[in-house]
Amino acid sequence: MPVHTIHYVQPFDDGSASEKALLGGKGANLAEMTRLGLPVPPGFTVTTEACRRYFTDGEKLPDGLEDQLLAAVAELERRTGRRMGDPQRPLLVSVRSGAAFSMPGMMDTILNLGLNDDSVLALAAESGDDRFAWDAYRRLVQLFAKVVLGVPGRDMEDEVARTVAAAGGDEQAVDAAGWQQLTQTLKD
Repeated sequence: MPVHTIHYVQPFDDGSASEKALLGGKGANLAEMTRLGLPVPPGFTVTTEACRRYFTDGEKLPDGLEDQLLAAVAELERRTGRRMGDPQRPLLVSVRSGAAFSMPGMMDTILNLGLNDDSVLALAAESGDDRFAWDAYRRLVQLFAKVVLGVPGRDMEDEVARTVAAAGGDEQAVDAAGWQQLTQTLKD
């Protein structure tokens, strides 16, 4: 009997708004916008089936999910000409949680995944804006610590507030060196 592979990852190109139960509200809407030809960057959704299996299997990733994720990221790299963590042309992605039905307070987001100590320099060079690049990296570190590692958000917000206060109380006055130092502080 042939083994049926469960697909836990679905590219935006392969979905539609009718698949809200499988893709969640955001995933289904991104798939629908892609289907309609709107300018949506390439991406994919980890399906609600993967989430169900995770909880059913005792909070263990379902077999095949990791390989499907790696293949989906490889396809993003191919389509964009960028690579995760690349010190020359980094691929940056946003990771958002979602559900079939809106649930206030549930939306965790990690922005700028793909930045690291090397790729931030490539982003600075490509954008011509060191301040922007270090602020983007700081946001990744801050969100990753909170969402993935469970570091209390207040602790990091206090560090951001100290950095902003040192720049005269205006976030726009924080320079690249200020964001770089804050990024290191948050990592530490």
